[in-house]
Amino acid sequence: MSRTTDELAKVTPSATPSEAELEAWAKLSRDEQVRRYQALFARPDCNEFTSDSPDDILAAARLRVAQRRHG
Repeated sequence: MSRTTDELAKVTPSATPSEAELEAWAKLSRDEQVRRYQALFARPDCNEFTSDSPDDILAAARLRVAQRRHG
């Protein structure tokens, strides 16, 4: 499998995508992007309620991004 094909197979919707993820996502067809969003939202953990505030969620996302950059 080529590197490009491999990258496209791994790309998923993200609130904090890297530049490479944005490029890979843009290479997907519109139908494939919709299919991946549908698969993401069909996951059981997308139906769980949380007591986290929007600020808590944003802080956790920023921490994950920082860890990825320094990882």
